[in-house]
Amino acid sequence: MSDRLLVATRKGLFVLQADGAGGWTIGEPEFVGEPVSMVMPDARDGSLYAALNLGHFGVKLHRRRAGMADWEECAVPVYPPQPAEDIQAKEPDALGRLPAPWSLQQIWSLEPGGADEPGVLWAGTIPGGLFRSADGGDTWGLNRALWDRPERREWAGGGYDAPGIHSVMVDPRDSQHVTVGVSCGGVWQTGDGGATWRITAEGMEADYMPPERRGEPNAQDPHRVVQCAANPDVLWTQHHCAIFRSTDGAAHWQRIEAQPSSFGFAVAVHPREPDTAWFVPAQKDQYRVPVDGQFVVTRTRDGGRTFERFSNGLPAAPAYDIVYRHGLDIDDSGTRLAMGSTTGALWTSDDGGENWQLVSAHLPPVYCVRFG
Repeated sequence: MSDRLLVATRKGLFVLQADGAGGWTIGEPEFVGEPVSMVMPDARDGSLYAALNLGHFGVKLHRRRAGMADWEECAVPVYPPQPAEDIQAKEPDALGRLPAPWSLQQIWSLEPGGADEPGVLWAGTIPGGLFRSADGGDTWGLNRALWDRPERREWAGGGYDAPGIHSVMVDPRDSQHVTVGVSCGGVWQTGDGGATWRITAEGMEADYMPPERRGEPNAQDPHRVVQCAANPDVLWTQHHCAIFRSTDGAAHWQRIEAQPSSFGFAVAVHPREPDTAWFVPAQKDQYRVPVDGQFVVTRTRDGGRTFERFSNGLPAAPAYDIVYRHGLDIDDSGTRLAMGSTTGALWTSDDGGENWQLVSAHLPPVYCVRFG
């Protein structure tokens, strides 16, 4: 099991160490008082990355190399100048959407490239740009092949005013095969390292769209997309309207309904058992709270045919904790999970989510948890 847990919060980055007795030791926060939107450990070289969203002072990215005590600031993704004709397009479209700005608002996802690509990093951002670095974050380039797709102009914000790429998955079998999830813009894939892209959201359904457009791939709002490490052809997504699963590399998706709700933000998949996945259900749209105030985690071990519901160790009703997209993670063992909430609570489980232990109830709101 992983003995280190990284927790990115609204007021800093917390690094926790397992104490060997079933508990965790919380270290002094890094970047104390500053919003850390994303954290990423790079197992290839031991580096650690932290993305900060400092509002008026902009987005920052910091790197701490293996064996070093200090952080160093590295480059952030930069958008090219916005064309004049795009700037002038101020009128909203039929759905009331304005063109997305060409400026970095947030680093919403960070992932390392493949094991055969030392130094390669991927960053998904708001307002919907995908960036690649070949030198460990010293420089970044916008993937114009995806950004220039005409479909991108139809992407809409999902929780934020502008669209964003929140999920990036590099196929462990082929580093040139990359899948990204967009809110709201569906799921996209490249098989050539980003030179060309295709949308792969067939079977998803957007209940918020008019009936004739509910199956439109580009209108889908996957809240989070994850891929099974041992069987990358199996992917799960917690969508705004349901849970969806693919067993053919995202070519097709099957809708899954679950109780108490199939709405939520977070999803985790077992690293070796593609039929096993975890979710944190909630009541959707304007509510975004646990159903009936009962905070639970659900697990399926048969590909979504049935679900188990777990609450042992979680707060009793009424409880109104919500877990963000990146607030749930599983380690390489497939049995240890971590979960952080918007109310600043952090839990871990060592038995596949059946029982949870409260690590702290007094952290800042949690944006992301990752083992590493």
